Amino acid sequence: MREKEFLPLVKAKLGIEELNPMQRQMMGQASEARDIILLSPTGSGKTLAFILPMLKILKPTTGRVQAVVVAPSRELVIQISQIVNQIAVGFKVTQLYGGHKVEDEVNSLSAGTDIIVATPGRLLDHINRRNIDVLPTRILVLDEFDKSLELGFEKEMKKIIDRLKNVSRYILTSATQADILPDFLRLDNPVTINYLSENKDLHQRLRVHRVDSDANDKLDSLGALLTHLADGSQHERSIIFVNYRESAERVAAYLNRHGFPAVLYHGALDQHERETAVSMFNNGSRPVLVATDLAARGLDIENVRSIIHYHQALTPETYTHRNGRTARVDREGDIYVLVGPNEDVKEFTEFNDTVYPDMSKREAKTPAYATIRFSAGKKEKLSKGDIVGFLIKEGGADASGIGKIDVFDHYSLAAVPFDEASRILENVKGKKVKGEKRLISLL
Repeated sequence: MREKEFLPLVKAKLGIEELNPMQRQMMGQASEARDIILLSPTGSGKTLAFILPMLKILKPTTGRVQAVVVAPSRELVIQISQIVNQIAVGFKVTQLYGGHKVEDEVNSLSAGTDIIVATPGRLLDHINRRNIDVLPTRILVLDEFDKSLELGFEKEMKKIIDRLKNVSRYILTSATQADILPDFLRLDNPVTINYLSENKDLHQRLRVHRVDSDANDKLDSLGALLTHLADGSQHERSIIFVNYRESAERVAAYLNRHGFPAVLYHGALDQHERETAVSMFNNGSRPVLVATDLAARGLDIENVRSIIHYHQALTPETYTHRNGRTARVDREGDIYVLVGPNEDVKEFTEFNDTVYPDMSKREAKTPAYATIRFSAGKKEKLSKGDIVGFLIKEGGADASGIGKIDVFDHYSLAAVPFDEASRILENVKGKKVKGEKRLISLL
């Protein structure tokens, strides 16, 4: 694919005026017949950096698989697919991941595809079922390869790569340095492009604060910290990281019980629940996200102001990935580490100062938005424009007040001003959306 075909789309579709040095270097490297290992911090534009050379290497569409992108989580698969779809005009992109309808994936594959973006398990399942012919694949991208190749994924990855016999170009990316790469990768004289030194700039934009808790159970300290961060206004967009699913559920339950606009995110939730959680976080109706380390990589999360370590990260790599959710690109961010009595601080954590929230104040603030759910989406031919028009015409909403709208396969979510949500919902009762009656509810 020629640069003049997709570079204008990068600007038009993604709003990027110019490529950063890393992305330009990756583009240049595409012209050389060498495998690439890209090491770059989270939030540096790494996804676009590997997509651009992949597109440059693509030949005209044939309906057969040319490129496979493997990512360790369904969230990463969705994010990567969305970017590729916007700029790879004329090429069919198919995403494969757990929680997605297998029938939809089989139908998409049977019609032919040029680029596959997949999690390892789902990709291998389709290969074993012979739903896809991967032999023509020439380009293999392993995003977050340190995760994809770790214990638990390694056997799957070996089986996948053994079936991709005609791959002539590997692109591997990670935000952390891997000590050893497995032999089955068969890399050919790879060039390493290392931008991890950019972390120095990231550290300058991050402030790390210690928050001491008098109790081993830090819930009251967390509530006081969230109140402190709101500072009399609305809650800023914050992610609270915990180490276990059960802890995530307990923390989220505590916050919701006390009125904090929190939403839960972990790997045991189904795809619909995870999509909804991220959407409500991004649209401002639930600006506090309680999550396991699943949210430390790949989520398409916008403008996170604060990271709160309810539990300390278990490894320096995890600590880096968590903190990388804020201060993305050139923004600033704050990190708060809750430290219980007699709890040792991890050696990789360095504080700028200590913050002392007023423990007598644990007051939840009303969010700016509420979320309205429509029981129809892309598969029902419902678009963002349809939803905006409906909310204005039938709901009496002000166009300038409508927030972020996300349209998924079979449902859609729209943010409306919190104090107008009930009125809008009442206005649209019984009204048809695009000629059809749909279930419309307030989340």
